[in-house]
Amino acid sequence: MRLTYDLNLQQTQKLVMTPELRQAIAILQLSTLELTAYVDQQLAENPLLESFEEEEANAPDDQTKKTADAAEEHAEINWQEYFNDADEGYNRSDEYEVMEKRFLEPFVTPAPTLQEYLLEQLNLQKRITDANLCYLAEYLIGNLNEHGYLNIALEDVAVEQHVALEDVQIALDILQGFEPAGVGARSLQECLRLQLHLLPNCPSEMTGFLYHLEDLAAGRIQKIAHALKVSLPEVTEMANLVRKLDPKPGLRFSDPKDVRYIAPDILVEEISGEFIILINDVSIPRLRINHTYLKVLKEDKGTETRKFVENKLNSAAWLIRSVEQRRLTLYKVANAIIRRQEGFLRHGISYLKPLTLRDIAEEVGVHESTVSRATANKYIQTGRGILDLKFFFATGLNQNNDLTSESIKVTLKEIVIGEDRRNPYSDQKIKDILDQKGIQISRRTVAKYRDEIGLPPASVRKLF
Repeated sequence: MRLTYDLNLQQTQKLVMTPELRQAIAILQLSTLELTAYVDQQLAENPLLESFEEEEANAPDDQTKKTADAAEEHAEINWQEYFNDADEGYNRSDEYEVMEKRFLEPFVTPAPTLQEYLLEQLNLQKRITDANLCYLAEYLIGNLNEHGYLNIALEDVAVEQHVALEDVQIALDILQGFEPAGVGARSLQECLRLQLHLLPNCPSEMTGFLYHLEDLAAGRIQKIAHALKVSLPEVTEMANLVRKLDPKPGLRFSDPKDVRYIAPDILVEEISGEFIILINDVSIPRLRINHTYLKVLKEDKGTETRKFVENKLNSAAWLIRSVEQRRLTLYKVANAIIRRQEGFLRHGISYLKPLTLRDIAEEVGVHESTVSRATANKYIQTGRGILDLKFFFATGLNQNNDLTSESIKVTLKEIVIGEDRRNPYSDQKIKDILDQKGIQISRRTVAKYRDEIGLPPASVRKLF
């Protein structure tokens, strides 16, 4: 067997991910708020980038034109092509100004967090003269979870803070006397017990009834009646009273980590029977090339300074083009989605049509991955609220491909609302009713959809 060396010439095609292409892909996935922050960062890092007002964008001066000419001569991008197609499919009309004012959100002061609300009550407690006791109460407040529960043992607090257990218990009693009622509890049973004073004509057996919450959840009413030595109607009455209490009192307050505001990336409004689509990019700085550095391209030939300016110029040009390309792609994708889902916008969730990424990709003339990136982390403001763009991509569930999971959930909820609470429908019964309506799904799917819309099983929905 001979081993030889041969030279072969082979022609192949492959996709090379350049830094510019990676940047364009990343920018396409960014939301409006994220893109605004990214552009601000690039403005700080790249001296050849500068922002300008919208009025200047609509009426560029001679210097701006000179800047573009110089950039076209020295940059790697075809600037003539860029300026020709930059505003394709986009017109900032007077309707935009009207809608911009209409969609402006009023300034609101953020609601206090649970900890802030409790600390305010603690500061108003003039009867607390002991500084150590006040500190312990603050410590307990700081250890509450988002539901308002205390998940740390009092013995651990006493050891950690080098205080007597009795002092920790006193601090806890003070905390549990604050609003909302039930805060500072260490269990569900204690949380509900702290709220019993809110119930008018509360039965004396209610405290003992709270020890049977697991039996109540499992529907073992007879066992509860036997243990408390009361009648079944009395157990039913106490169960109805428990439903009026709040098992998670802390959730009614805001959390510093919560997202308190969603800035829609797309605005849609029906005007004279037609849906107008606008890209909400008014917060994103308008970019152009800083002409001050262009002198270097003419004078300092072959120097390191010139190379630095050329690199920054190409980076600036790619950023501007990527931002504009994102706007155009987002507009085309949103326009295709809205045209497909006009029935939903006009009549509601029952008219939401099945839609896939491939459907939009074929209509727009891009790859499915581009549609996926364009709709990622994007929100659209419509007459039916602010929705995630992914919401419109519903999967068809029947042979005619005209039924979506969302419309089935609406039908399922209507069935449960109309049921007799003394004899609620089981999942199998709901499946049979859906079969009669021409909706063929399994009992397991019924249970899945019921859980997703927050409906408990029949045993919990039943009124005793």
